[in-house]
Order: sequence, then C-alpha cells, then structure tokens
Amino acid sequence: MKSFLLVFTLAVSTSSACAAIKAGSYDMKQVRDTSTLETRVIEDWHPWGKDAGIRQKLVEITICEWWPGQKVRLPVTFLAPSEGAPCRNVVIGNTGLQPKAAVPVGSMLRLLKEHGVGMVYIGMSTIDAMEPAPLLMAGMKEHFLKTKDARYTPAWIWGMSDMRALTAAVAEKAVFQPVKVIATGGSKRGVATAAAGIADERFTGIMPVVAPIIDSPGGPYVEGTRAADIVKENELFLADLVAGKIANAPATAREPLVARDKIRADERISLQQARDAGWSDEEIKTASTLAWEVCRTTNYLPALKQRGVEVFYNQGTNDNVTPGLLELGRRFPDLPIYVVPGGQHGGAKETGFDKQVGSLPEVEENLYAFATHHFFNGRPMVATPKITARWNAGQLSLEVTASFPDEAEPQKSELWFSVNRHRDYTFAMEYDAWKSTSMEKSGPAARRATIKLEAAPRTLDIVTVHQHSAGGSTLTFSSPLMRAVGGGD
Repeated sequence: MKSFLLVFTLAVSTSSACAAIKAGSYDMKQVRDTSTLETRVIEDWHPWGKDAGIRQKLVEITICEWWPGQKVRLPVTFLAPSEGAPCRNVVIGNTGLQPKAAVPVGSMLRLLKEHGVGMVYIGMSTIDAMEPAPLLMAGMKEHFLKTKDARYTPAWIWGMSDMRALTAAVAEKAVFQPVKVIATGGSKRGVATAAAGIADERFTGIMPVVAPIIDSPGGPYVEGTRAADIVKENELFLADLVAGKIANAPATAREPLVARDKIRADERISLQQARDAGWSDEEIKTASTLAWEVCRTTNYLPALKQRGVEVFYNQGTNDNVTPGLLELGRRFPDLPIYVVPGGQHGGAKETGFDKQVGSLPEVEENLYAFATHHFFNGRPMVATPKITARWNAGQLSLEVTASFPDEAEPQKSELWFSVNRHRDYTFAMEYDAWKSTSMEKSGPAARRATIKLEAAPRTLDIVTVHQHSAGGSTLTFSSPLMRAVGGGD
C-alpha cells in the first residue's frame, strides 16, 4: 500500500507542479466505512425468481457526500448462491439507475451458477441522469471550477461507486467475505473499474472494456480546446456524410454523432467557464489530463503489479473513447489486452457501428476466462505476444511474426491490418476499414503471416489476434496495436 501511495503522489505532484489543478483522490477510510452507507433495503434476501438456487437482495446506499449537503445515492443488487459458505470470490459489475434488481446474464450468470461467485451490481449512469438530476451535474462542474480539484469529475464518482458497492457487500457478512474481487464494466463503467482497481487494494483483478487507458476519452476535458485541424476534419466528415460521400458510414450517422458530442460537452466544463473562473492556460491544459487521472491505469502499473492485481483490457481500434493505442503499444507492449480490429464504441444503430466491442461474444467469453483464471487458476492467461514486422518496400509486402514468451500455442491466430488510418479524435477514424489473413505456425510458440498491398501506404497499422482454449473457456487476446509503416500517430 505504501508503494501505491508513493506512486500516486509522484504522478500527481509531477502533473500539478505547473498548475493548481489537483488530481482526484480517495480517502480509503471513508470508502470502507460501512456506517455511512445509510442502507435502505428495497427487497430483502429472497430466492431469485429464475433460479431458486440463487438469492438476491436490492438496496440503496450512499456513495458519498460529494460536497457539503449533497449526498449521492445509488441502487445495489446482490446475488449469491442460496446455500453454502459466504462468497470468497466476488465480481463488481454495473447496471442502470432504476431501483430494481439486476438480472445476471452471460458470463456473470455462469460464474454465479457454476462456480458460486458472488455478484454485486451498482447502478450507474452519466452524471446528468444521476439524482438530483440535472442539478448534480451542474454542482459537479461548479465545484471543479471553484476548487480546481478533479474530485468533482465523472471519473471520480464512477470509481467511488464501484468501491462503495464492495463496501456494501462486505457489510453483508453472512453472504460475502471476499478474498478476491474483480471489477468489470464498459465505457464509464470501465472508468469505474480502473479507478477502483487503482485506488482500492481490496480489488485483485480488473477487466475494463472500451475504457480510456492512456489518453483522454473523446477529446480534452475542457471543451473548446480541441485542435483546430481535428475540428475542421470532423466538420468536413459530417458534411460528406450528408452528401453520401463516405462509403463505409451511413448518412444517418450524422445526428447521433453530433448528439453524442453534445452529451459529452455538457458533462464537461467549457473554455469560457474556465476563463470566467480565472483558470490559467496551464491549468486548462492540465485539467484535461488530471480529470481522468484516477482511471489512468498506465500511471500505476508498478504499484498494481506489486499488489498482485491482474489487468486485462478489451479495447477497439476504432473507438474514440480509447485513443492512444499506438502510444500504449510503444510504451507498454506487455500489457494484457485484446485490441479488437475495427472495434467501435456503443451507439445507436443509425451510426452504422457494426462492431461494437462491448457486445462481441468473445469479449463476453473473455470475462469468464479471466475470472476462472483469476479466482480458481482454472486456465492460464496467455502472455502478450512479441511482434516482429519486416516491410519490403520493393514488393509492397509485410511479414509479421508473433512469438509467445510463455510458449503458448494458440489454436487460432490472425493478422489484421489497416492502411492509411485517420487520426485519433476524428469521426473518420471510427469507420476505418480493417482486413485480415490467417497466421500459420512457423515454429514452437510462433505464428507468421505475410500481406501484400497494391500501392505504397502512407501508414500501415497492424494487430495480431489469437484464441487460446483451455479449462472450458476460450481467451481471445492480441498483440499491441502497432504502426508497421509510417511515423507518428
């Protein structure tokens, strides 16, 4: 724990040395205080209607007093086997804000039924929907502008939600006595997953899905500071959409893309608000980094490793909530990850997003594989492959070899590639096309493939994807995202 505090302090002090913006932090004594939960029982323990071998309970708890006089309360659903010893293995997941019991499905249900893993679902949403709506969001922004403390940001409260959900489970001593705890969730719930894993040593594993990991999601936290050329590219893209000039994106995507950007902007602070509050240029720049510091896992990997926390990210190449994947691959090539080629964030059907990462069956299966490994050592986690790429400019060919440092032998391997990709934070990037070819065994724990292009590329991005079956589950994982041809991002 001392090591974590040291790393956290160094990261914050380095970022805040040039500005008064302060990264959000958590008082772990308050986080773990069961006396402040102020639990209201909505439905006491009773058999789950779909399976009498499972019991459930629905409560509402106080997450925190975010600022004096303003408490945040959210619903929590508990699920556990109807009989037997208290659950030693627990998954913290997420559900909606409605005060009704969550229904376990997919891997969560399998883990509960087949392995007796306890489930805890915390109700969570965007800040504008959390009570008192919409006053909570306005108050959050007001306090951030006044105090310059990133405690008053969405990432902070989302992380607090997961941690307090675990505290509520611990209070149910007859049912939960956790030894190992995994947090998982997508998007904002992935933010919560990462923040909880970083700050709270009770968490022993995290599997964030489509969550920011190294750069700010969707753009800078201070709206109005996005690079002018990115703004111009996006305006042109929207105009081309309406004109039917974008081959792989429907014209119907314009409205949901614009609406999505507005929702994000409304939840953040504007450049004018920052100016009116007297923020300096350096503070405005720093805020866009420190607003997400609580969930930036890459800043805390040494401390997490020392604690024995297992990390497994599931990201999409075409997701503007998870930018910086090329930088991630350069700086942290060993990070356990599944980078989905062409993978996109969620969105309305009108967007034409046909590969939304959170709904992919292999991502669902990854939770089961990761959990059975983490809780029971029921299968191995395969080490991230090492990639060698050789470009032959004369033949316009790229030979890629993936080797596995733990001598794993995946049953299936593919090389995916994308030519002349668009930059992070552009709408066009979300529709970039990817192609694949099979990789063949080239030696012990090694796979190889060669691709040929029709024309010289400006850039050529690659990622290798592998499937490894063991212990009754299939783990889908990948290499880092890499740029094999071309410079920069």
